[in-house]
Amino acid sequence: MLKFERAYDIQTRVNRILSVLDFPHIRRNRVICMRSQGSKSKATARIWSMPRIWQKALGIKSHYVIEVISERFDKLNKEDQERTLIHEIMHIPKTFSGALVPHKCFGKKIDRKSVEKMYKEYKSKLKKL
Repeated sequence: MLKFERAYDIQTRVNRILSVLDFPHIRRNRVICMRSQGSKSKATARIWSMPRIWQKALGIKSHYVIEVISERFDKLNKEDQERTLIHEIMHIPKTFSGALVPHKCFGKKIDRKSVEKMYKEYKSKLKKL
């Protein structure tokens, strides 16, 4: 059976990443982290959006949920977990509209190379703090 719970430990880590890297468009209070158990997905983590039609229907602003899939995410070492979180954060568009940035968009890619570049920047900035 699929179970979800708030992932406050992941929330803390995502907030730290957002404060270190340059993502000024992301409203931290509207990014919620969850941990799932029992998923059949092969994903390690995924990001969920709140499409504009749902925002209008419910009278709320855009939100994003970063879901880590416990069976896979929790087995990763800390560095690969951080890379995974950075990858998911990169899917949030500069408009913070409720849409998602695809893996390939207008010549830009969210792939291992781009995630590794962001991860190295993150580690470099952390050392300076």
